[in-house]
Amino acid sequence: MLNGRIIVADHDGTHVIKFVGDVRLTLCPALDQYLDNIFHSRYFKTILIDLTQTQGIDSTTLGMLAKMSIRMKKEMGFVPTLVSVNANITRVLLSMGFDKVFVLVEHLEGQGQPMQELAQGDFSDLTVQQKVLEAHKTLMGMNKKNHQEFKNLVDVLEQQCVV
Repeated sequence: MLNGRIIVADHDGTHVIKFVGDVRLTLCPALDQYLDNIFHSRYFKTILIDLTQTQGIDSTTLGMLAKMSIRMKKEMGFVPTLVSVNANITRVLLSMGFDKVFVLVEHLEGQGQPMQELAQGDFSDLTVQQKVLEAHKTLMGMNKKNHQEFKNLVDVLEQQCVV
């Protein structure tokens, strides 16, 4: 699998976030920071998540996306769009209830291409652990199946993280 990258762009307040390759938890603190920054932008309109070049995505990254969507629904009253063309990834998204927190589509129309790679950043191990814990708590809260699937992991992570 290709090493993961996140490429971003702002097209008049529509933020396009493109995941390329195998996107893992090491990119999550930078992604969370980027998402927080765009939510505070006065020009922010919406977010489009582009998974058309994603080969793999871990549960921490999925949790960060779910958190973002839940926040967007709460603050703006609607959910973002997520584009997935990979049947395996789409299957995972559906099994975790992402169809309840995103508009899922199979193709991308009329969006300009993201231009800037999101830097991984230099985050402490504790920060990464806290983001992993936060992401999995978000996934747990989405439905009973996720709660059962991630409960043991969250319990272990809570014991390891000193918040």
